[in-house]
Amino acid sequence: MQQGFFMMERACSTCQGAGKVIKNPCTSCRGRGHKKGTKKLQVSIPSGVESGVQIRLVGEGNAGTQGAQAGDLYVFVHIKPHDLFQRKGADLMCQVPISMVMAATGGSIEVPTIEGGRVTVKIPAGTQPGDKFRLKDKGMTIYRRSSRGDMYVQVSVEIPKNLTKEQKELLSQFNASSKEEKNQPDSFNFFKKVKKFLDD
Repeated sequence: MQQGFFMMERACSTCQGAGKVIKNPCTSCRGRGHKKGTKKLQVSIPSGVESGVQIRLVGEGNAGTQGAQAGDLYVFVHIKPHDLFQRKGADLMCQVPISMVMAATGGSIEVPTIEGGRVTVKIPAGTQPGDKFRLKDKGMTIYRRSSRGDMYVQVSVEIPKNLTKEQKELLSQFNASSKEEKNQPDSFNFFKKVKKFLDD
């Protein structure tokens, strides 16, 4: 179009720059060549996938205009927390409570694996709260690899509650008969340092 001494260009008001006009447009898409809709897709999730990974589905995005190829759809993966396992990369952590007696005398426990099975873990005598036991290759599959991470069983020593009078007496007898330096070296050394600090 011309405006005074200036020539200006703008898209055609009839075809909006498409270069053609559809005289009898489809009632469903109104001549756009595509229409809104939804469909369900089955997405294959690879083993070992982690939160934040993008899975690309080629050609499943929005339709292209003027016959162009459709775009892609990106699925962002988010891993839900598990009731028993905490994940750190390909490794798994499982918190297991054990009794005070088992921690002191030793024993064995059965823990679940991520596949749904069970494995026996030996608890040595003198196990301390927070000690970890490694189960090799019992973790998650490493993403895009055939190898696996490890599983760690971390024990927490549960202190008994609601003791009976007899149970309290037995524990008092045990406490009186135990030699702190031999049976409880951490406590013995700590209070030894405290005494030295206060005496100085």
